[in-house]
Amino acid sequence: MHRTVVERELELTLILSPERGIPVPARLGYRSDDPFAVHVTFHIGSDHPVHWTFARELLVEGVFRPCGHGDVRVWPRKVAGRGVVLMALSSPDGDALLEAPAAQVSSWLERTLRVVPPGSEGEQLGIDDGLAELLAPTPADDLWLRDPWPSDESADGE
Repeated sequence: MHRTVVERELELTLILSPERGIPVPARLGYRSDDPFAVHVTFHIGSDHPVHWTFARELLVEGVFRPCGHGDVRVWPRKVAGRGVVLMALSSPDGDALLEAPAAQVSSWLERTLRVVPPGSEGEQLGIDDGLAELLAPTPADDLWLRDPWPSDESADGE
């Protein structure tokens, strides 16, 4: 199976307070062999990059309206007249609020949606083919399906 990777490097802003944020280099990644997920790597080029993986559908919806709960929440917003996408990430190690340029995130998402259209993700995984192969009858199945114990009744009625 052919694997396609769609990546985009961009600069996010880690929001420290309403007045202060710091730039964070990041990479958005999508792989057709992992079609339900998006991968975000923060601090590219550092000794300790941070990796997050969450549902592509969550990011697609979050570009238009608030969504998510728990560890990942995404929502759109206007900041100084420009569209941004906010991502709130929570883990046992801490919480982060990141701001991404909506136009860059949207154009990257559009590329992923062209590679694997919504609703066709399962086809990429080959689950149906794998199940069909797993459940296909084999010659050995006849041995298992045959009654291993002869009947107590004899054919001539003895």
